[in-house]
Amino acid sequence: MRYRFEEFAFDIDRRELHRGAEVVSITPQVFDLLEYLIRNRERVVSKDDLINAVWSGRIVSDAALTTRLNAARSAIGDSGEEQRLIKTLPRKGFRFVGQVQETREVAASNPGEVAPESAPALPDRPSIAVLPFENMSDDPEQEYFADGMVEEIITALSRFKWLFVIARNSSFTYKGKAVNVKQVGHELGVRYILEGSVRKAAGKVRIAGQLIDAVTGAHIWADRFERDLIDVFALQDEVTVAVVSAIEPKLVQTEIAMAARRRPENLTAYDFYLRALPQSYLATREGLADAIKLAHRALELHPRFGGAAALAGLCHMRNVLFGYADDPQFDRREAVRLSRLALSVDDSDPDTLAAAAVISSFMIGDCESEIEMADRAVALNPNSFGAWSARGWVCRAAGLPQEAVQSFERAIRVNPIDPLLHSSFVGMGIALIELRRFDEAIVAAKKAQRQKSSYWPAYCCLASAFAHLGREAEARELVARLLEFDPAFTISAFVVRGGQSNAKLLIEGLRKAGLPE
Repeated sequence: MRYRFEEFAFDIDRRELHRGAEVVSITPQVFDLLEYLIRNRERVVSKDDLINAVWSGRIVSDAALTTRLNAARSAIGDSGEEQRLIKTLPRKGFRFVGQVQETREVAASNPGEVAPESAPALPDRPSIAVLPFENMSDDPEQEYFADGMVEEIITALSRFKWLFVIARNSSFTYKGKAVNVKQVGHELGVRYILEGSVRKAAGKVRIAGQLIDAVTGAHIWADRFERDLIDVFALQDEVTVAVVSAIEPKLVQTEIAMAARRRPENLTAYDFYLRALPQSYLATREGLADAIKLAHRALELHPRFGGAAALAGLCHMRNVLFGYADDPQFDRREAVRLSRLALSVDDSDPDTLAAAAVISSFMIGDCESEIEMADRAVALNPNSFGAWSARGWVCRAAGLPQEAVQSFERAIRVNPIDPLLHSSFVGMGIALIELRRFDEAIVAAKKAQRQKSSYWPAYCCLASAFAHLGREAEARELVARLLEFDPAFTISAFVVRGGQSNAKLLIEGLRKAGLPE
């Protein structure tokens, strides 16, 4: 018998607890306690019930029982404060309150016959199945459109290497069937299900979609898209981009939230990486330091974890660019070393290529190879915010401002809610300054300012653009704001940090605004 709850599989026959593909180490008594609670999850279990079942009626202190309960909670990512899975009812007892699915392994009926396999365990990374969208129209032609669009979504999601995507042939076995999302997730061994419908009316097509956590049944995202039905293939592409750009960041946010809830002693390399991400988004000295520590914890557990190496490299690079580095040469070397480590793990991963391109662009300055890496990244995953944003920064540093603007625009289109959106708006603003489109640069930089008011590069961009337009009072006000964030800021130090050799108009504007040389 196997019980599944959240990302865990509790195997009674093998006496193993799995989280994803990893075995969680627990003592025999803790295993027995968990088994008893799960088997009797429909009722409140008293302290005496547990002692009789786990300790065979021997005298056990309250402290010993509490210790075992805490260990059980810890093993499944729960805690006495949260009580998400094991609930304590004062003066009554305990109850397992998580959603549980049971799986029985069926024995073969004849000798030599292979027994059917139990449902697959959740993989050790986010996993999703895209089910066939239901055709709500009378027009059978829409069936082909709906199927084609689902295939495009599966293909687009498969380009995100951190995501495990069920193949079309498996997903389409559910076509035309009324499905239970939890059961489908259990049968396919995935955490998330995307389902939807297509309806045609009066020359328009309405597509509705919803993303569901197949373990808990919780709805993570839902939206609808209405488009004119003119060019079917263009429409499929457009809806695919819209759906993927909406659900991909939701998946990341959900995974980060789950990693944040787990007990420290149960964290995997991927959990440490997920915990590092929001720290890196802060772009503060402390946030980057914490992100680097967490990414290195991930690398200690999994030395060939390319994503963690790339993230740590980006954080070291930002230490240099933002003036946080106590030893800039050390951070510069680490940024380059870690990006090369990530490339050695997988130089066909678009996220790795994007990170390596940006790091090289600011820390080394080899325009040809950086543009090549950025172009490969967007070719491998044209729906990646990170890839398009990286291409924008690389093109800006290489003196190709028009290409940079177009890349940043594409990044913002594919993920308009990315936590690093402010950075892309600033990059676009700097590129617009180099194109002498100062009013548009101000619009872009103000968007960055609204997204993250503490992101000081936005004030650099605004001060320069206002100075070029002769709006001296506004430029001086922004210089004062910038110096509040970085009192030691000088133009020469800013240039030395890297990536500004082709930002001549930006630098000229900073001088006009009155920033110290």
